[in-house]
Amino acid sequence: MTHSARRGGPFGPGAGSSADGRGLARRRRRRWARYGAAAVAVVVLGAGAAGWALYLKLDGNITPDEAAAAELARYAKERPTSLVKGAQNVLLIGSDSRSGDGNDAYGRDSGTERSDTTILLHLAAGRRSATAVSLPRDLMVDVPGCRRPDGTRTEPMFAMFNHAFQAGGSACTIRTVEKLTGIRVDHHVVVDFSGFKDMVDAVDGVEVCLSEPISDEAARLRLPAGRITLDGEQALGYVRARKSLGNGSDTGRMDRQQRFLGALVNKVQSNDVLLNPVKLYPVLDAATSSLTTDPDLASLRGLYELVRGLRDIPTEHVQFLTVPRESYVYDANRDQLVEPEAQRLFERLRTDRPVAVVRELRTTSTPSESGGHGTSPPSTANDAAPGAVSPGPVTPTFRGNTAAEHACG
Repeated sequence: MTHSARRGGPFGPGAGSSADGRGLARRRRRRWARYGAAAVAVVVLGAGAAGWALYLKLDGNITPDEAAAAELARYAKERPTSLVKGAQNVLLIGSDSRSGDGNDAYGRDSGTERSDTTILLHLAAGRRSATAVSLPRDLMVDVPGCRRPDGTRTEPMFAMFNHAFQAGGSACTIRTVEKLTGIRVDHHVVVDFSGFKDMVDAVDGVEVCLSEPISDEAARLRLPAGRITLDGEQALGYVRARKSLGNGSDTGRMDRQQRFLGALVNKVQSNDVLLNPVKLYPVLDAATSSLTTDPDLASLRGLYELVRGLRDIPTEHVQFLTVPRESYVYDANRDQLVEPEAQRLFERLRTDRPVAVVRELRTTSTPSESGGHGTSPPSTANDAAPGAVSPGPVTPTFRGNTAAEHACG
């Protein structure tokens, strides 16, 4: 037997055994590949199912305001039309209802639900800017006849702005705002105390700076002076406090709300919440859990379509202001619009033209948009915010702040 035969040669028994071993190894690898693919498929399907479950949960959190949609449809012919394609106007209503989960801790439910805070948010076409205009709850306005929750109707009246929500809910508030401003409200969002708190907690609090300690029993608030990060409970007390901060006016409270909302926007953008699913989910869960919106917004898809461009707006172009107002001539504890400044603001928003904000306005005469002269009204006993002054013929300026201005700056 030759050496080759003993080794088996190329066709001998040794070669056959080696081939069988390699074949067996290949079969084993194929089996493991199939098992691995099956495992990956299970993981993918599981993740997909979990993702779908999370989507359904978030989607189901939002309550559609079908009653308001039906009421607004009855008055479709009298509502203003949208003038600029792509621009959106969203009415944000903070309700003082005690009926939701956890809301009864803020006092006895009187049986009437009022708008504690109302903001008209204008989103410019192309999402180049966002302008949030606070409407004082004590502003004297024409409230139309509205449908009450029990089906009866109120008579038209001249009353405080927050009477509209008390009388006829969000539909009545929307009709009042449209009558006051001539601006079409495309969407509306109602959030209660609990929803606001959860939103702040979901972003791990919002930082503010206090020049002096706060002790306000009515607002359930006790805070030290200095730089402090407010949790949801503290933030709610901070934006609602009225008697213990500033001069006790609603103007001071609205200024505080605007600065806080600016800090909240800044926190969301700076923490990359919108781009991080782990951070985004708790924010979405909190944001949707206590929302009532028009039917078009009452889904994650609807909300996404609305806000998808907001993350690209620079914080210096997210601005907050209060409608130009002063003490009502017949009652210093009520407000009235400052004209023609208020109508100039409404017209700019209606036609999607820019406005600018600064923290403090000069009270001297300055060139107006029309080329004449306008004077900012002086502060009143109610610390009224002055009206618009214009640095030139293009963009009128109002007292306010942007999200880029840090609350501690």
